[in-house]
Amino acid sequence: MQFGEQIRLLRESQGLLQRQLAASLQIDTPMFSKIERGERKAKREQVELLAELLHADKIQFISLWLADQVFDLIRDEPQAKEVIDLVKKELKKYEH
Repeated sequence: MQFGEQIRLLRESQGLLQRQLAASLQIDTPMFSKIERGERKAKREQVELLAELLHADKIQFISLWLADQVFDLIRDEPQAKEVIDLVKKELKKYEH
């Protein structure tokens, strides 16, 4: 859960409390805590706002968030590596 770990590291390094960020996201502290622990998925809008609040790179934050979603989807699949290779191949078609 790279995304949640990154949130926690940045939050703690800036001396922010979970309840402060939860209030900014308009969610309760327990829900924010679950997002930070990787037990709950953040919404894209929340990811973008968190990047602002934590003075983080928005592209990096969205990338970590998306990577966690892909990982959660395929982690128990025996052919997970092959799936990632197929996705990489497909994405190359869209490179300019």
